[in-house]
Amino acid sequence: MKTKTIILLLIFLIGGNILFAQENIKIAKKDFKTEKSGVAKAMKDIKYGDHFFDENTEGSYLKSLNYYLDANKYNSENAALNYKIGVCYIESVQKKESLKYFQKAYEINEEIAADLKYYLARALHYNYKFDEAIELYQEYKSENSDKSKIIDKKIVECENGIELVKKKVPVLITNVSIINSKHKDYSPLITADGEKLIFTSRRENTTGAQLDPYDNQYYEDIYVAKSKDHKWKSPKNIGSPLNSDNHDATVGLSNDGQKLITYSRGDLYVSNLRGRNWSKPKALPKTINTKEIESSACFSYDGNTIYFVRGRTASEESNGEIYYSQKDENDKWGEAKILDNTINSPYDEDGVFMHPDGKTMYFSSKGHNSIGGYDVFKSEQKEDGSWSVPENMGYPINTPDDDIYFVLAANKKVGYYSAVKDDTKGYNDIYQVVFLNGTDNVILNSEDNLIASIASPSSETSIDKSTRLTLVKGVILDNVTGEPIEAIIEIIDNETNEVVYRTTSNSATGEYLVSLPPGKNYGMAIKKDGYLFHSENFDLVDDEGGYKKVEQNIQMVNIAKNSEITLKNLFFDIGKSEIKDESKSELDRVIEFLTDYPKIKVEISGHTDSQGDKNDNLVLSQNRAKSVVDYLTKRGIKSERLVPIGYGAKKPVADNISREGRAKNRRVDFKILEN
Repeated sequence: MKTKTIILLLIFLIGGNILFAQENIKIAKKDFKTEKSGVAKAMKDIKYGDHFFDENTEGSYLKSLNYYLDANKYNSENAALNYKIGVCYIESVQKKESLKYFQKAYEINEEIAADLKYYLARALHYNYKFDEAIELYQEYKSENSDKSKIIDKKIVECENGIELVKKKVPVLITNVSIINSKHKDYSPLITADGEKLIFTSRRENTTGAQLDPYDNQYYEDIYVAKSKDHKWKSPKNIGSPLNSDNHDATVGLSNDGQKLITYSRGDLYVSNLRGRNWSKPKALPKTINTKEIESSACFSYDGNTIYFVRGRTASEESNGEIYYSQKDENDKWGEAKILDNTINSPYDEDGVFMHPDGKTMYFSSKGHNSIGGYDVFKSEQKEDGSWSVPENMGYPINTPDDDIYFVLAANKKVGYYSAVKDDTKGYNDIYQVVFLNGTDNVILNSEDNLIASIASPSSETSIDKSTRLTLVKGVILDNVTGEPIEAIIEIIDNETNEVVYRTTSNSATGEYLVSLPPGKNYGMAIKKDGYLFHSENFDLVDDEGGYKKVEQNIQMVNIAKNSEITLKNLFFDIGKSEIKDESKSELDRVIEFLTDYPKIKVEISGHTDSQGDKNDNLVLSQNRAKSVVDYLTKRGIKSERLVPIGYGAKKPVADNISREGRAKNRRVDFKILEN
């Protein structure tokens, strides 16, 4: 049975035990100078420890460790025992703890094991003693020329570490203690607004509560937590059908949290959230899932591209590489293509994540300028589709240990990833990363205030102009009952009249969330049978940058006499009545609606602000209404169903003092006269 756990274990074995098989050195009874009962107890502990040591898995090393530590109480000066304790630590999550035991073994007998010098170098490496580690790596290399390639890699990692530690990045990294358990917690996924977190855990209350005999840890299950007032609440098991008695792991999440990619038995699956319930996971097609192992994935912001990791082999130059697949005109996933060597190094890549800005990729790699294990990198896609050279996210985000599964909220201020640090509860934990750039002028008297100020900045635009993203979220409700509506949401590029993203609001809550990268004039169309369509406009063509969060709660208007909406994606030049090309998608929706409801008769009304001559405004509003009617009749809508009328500035919906108010007053409305 292939599971993600076995994949991770394979990575772990590649890191040390296949290339550098540790020695199970026999420990003599004569080395324990204590009372007879103490000797018997120590030898019994060593016997059990040796048994698990030979199993060569993370779980077995941890079992060995407990027995060896008990035996060590009777003789802490035994080189072989210190060596074995060091191995158990370095092949577990507490790698830094191995240093004192390897040093002790080395002081007593540096020849107790052929690989002791290598292990001591690794321990120094994990403890940021890079110069000392390099010296020992070089000594080991001179004595073991057949290991030159892997040792050269370790030396380069130390050299990278020396440089990156000098340039400590301004971040606050905290253990999300309410999320984590004493077991493994990893692969966090968040919605773009950072208010929901879905992750993988191997804790006691997993489905079936069974242990995997391979490593004696609980099977993987998926958990979910929600944030309230910028604080996480206790996580809950997400339940069936996502979780089963087997391994079930999180992989990728759409920006709005309505579509989840999971991993099971070597393949990727997708589930959809309908109301409060998830659909049964459905395997992705053979263009993505193959006989190789696909272990990590994410969607692009518009859902039309999936990035994923394929391949694991038992080689230091293994092929965990990032691929991508795009949807075709039939909404089917096309053949997968591998990203070029700018992204994929000769070593493993994993944990791929595309930011909602549509261009920034984050991923973990053992290659590039890693300082050891997996490091988190970022790369930006250029206008021509190529990728920038991956940038190491720096220290202290990255360490000599594995740092992986990094995700980042839309505001680029708060992220999460899986790591092992000094305050780790037991195994891998989930950590929150708060980027401090741009917070210099914020008065902060607590960590909670810091996180809150970054999660919800006082202004709509963040200080960091490089983010360049507008996040639109809210709820869609019936305007009479106030009940949530599951409506179709389309995001249209008004210039090309193309639908660039399609989703639905949640049927149980009415919630929706969309991310809009800059540079386009977007129309947002919301449709539901029995209601007038609703439109919003987000013109980001000349966006100057920065992160903007727009709260847009929408009330859908029932189809009834006198029901009225504003056509917000209808555009005219100042003082003119000719319809601009960008209006086509909006007018096409009007045609679609009138075609679907052939008995409806409507008023098309033009409105202006109060600036200028009243009579001129009245004529302009009438001409604009007539232009709309002319467009509709030319495309098959009968003229007797359409009544054009101009009101000038007689029916304002906002003040005429501010620029924003006047903009709202300049509009064309659509009102039902008969249905």
